[in-house]
Amino acid sequence: MDNQYFIDSDALSPAALEKKHRLENDPSSRTDHMAYLPGMERIQSDIMDKVLSQMKGYDPSKYTARDVRAALEHETCSIEDFKALLSPAAEPFLERMAEKARLETRKHFGNTVYLFTPLYIANYCENYCVYCGFNCYNHIRRMKLDLAQIEHEMEVIARSGMEEILILTGESRAMSDVEYIGEACRLARKYFRMVGLEIYPVNTDEYAYLHQCGADYVTVFQETYDADRYEQLHLMGHKRVWPYRFEAQERALRGGMRGVAFSALLGLADFRKDALATALHVYYLQRKYPHAEMSLSCPRLRPIVNNDKINPQDVGERQLCQVLCAYRIFLPFAGITVSSRESARFRNGIVKIAATKVSAGVSTGVGDHESKYSGQDAGGEQGDEQFEIDDGRSFDKMYKDMEGQGLQPVLNDYLYV
Repeated sequence: MDNQYFIDSDALSPAALEKKHRLENDPSSRTDHMAYLPGMERIQSDIMDKVLSQMKGYDPSKYTARDVRAALEHETCSIEDFKALLSPAAEPFLERMAEKARLETRKHFGNTVYLFTPLYIANYCENYCVYCGFNCYNHIRRMKLDLAQIEHEMEVIARSGMEEILILTGESRAMSDVEYIGEACRLARKYFRMVGLEIYPVNTDEYAYLHQCGADYVTVFQETYDADRYEQLHLMGHKRVWPYRFEAQERALRGGMRGVAFSALLGLADFRKDALATALHVYYLQRKYPHAEMSLSCPRLRPIVNNDKINPQDVGERQLCQVLCAYRIFLPFAGITVSSRESARFRNGIVKIAATKVSAGVSTGVGDHESKYSGQDAGGEQGDEQFEIDDGRSFDKMYKDMEGQGLQPVLNDYLYV
């Protein structure tokens, strides 16, 4: 991503620039990140308390090699076993963890790997998240596709053979309201068997409406489950409200969505605690909503201009592999998605061990699938990307690569009757 997009002094008014700097430097100028804003639905649920209690009591350093060996020998992985597998003591056991994870994956998913692609239909955002390319203070090319443009993008993607799409927007109700997203879902249902959403969190009745429009599942990144760290990174906007975001998946399930997906963005805080909280979020909701399909991923923070303000905690590939293997052992029935933020080499390897789903033909920009899929400039405006990807393989290339590894690419496993 070109650094010029992040130069705010030439793009912002003096008043806006002053507000931005005040939010960054004066915590007292920021709203309470634990307080719901008007219009935000509150639900009665004990899931948050359970997750936070476990995360706050987790000390990764207390686990030993003996704990890890015991966890690997148990037929069923308990929460304590999972904590041991996430700990530094488990790092020397990565090969054994990978083998156990591989066996669990094959037992429950065979040799299948699911393929999907994301479609960004807008990149307007009302939040100030210091690590995100879409944040409202970044000087980027903003764009919102109209319905004709959305349908054209979907036609282009569908011609490739893809049957599952993930619709994304920036987090702006003003520019991408629920009705607009609902119309995008109706269009998607014409071209795809599976329709996912990754949008700003909404209320239960709004999730019900989007489900009626054709959405099957909802993905929400909590970013970090460390509420104090979350406050430091999300300085303005609806996304700043930590508990409302945490409860999004449960509201989606109450609204009738068939499935929900979870993730922390590893590197924003202590990745071991974030991985624990992500998995426990799934674990407790699985038991409360046993009919629902649930999946998780663990993307790593990509390099950005604001690194000096974030002080990211680097997560290496071996550590990422450890997290993914621990996820599979602890949650054998959950889907695991590996982001295109990771390299083709890493994704090729992890789908043989723990992952069950990968994206292909990925663009995080707005309105550029014609050029990406045809190799020709389609003309017209395009919106800037949210982050840089590492694995840019096309759908066709990804499909052939998966087949070449002895895996069975799956485009859809759900039939409506």
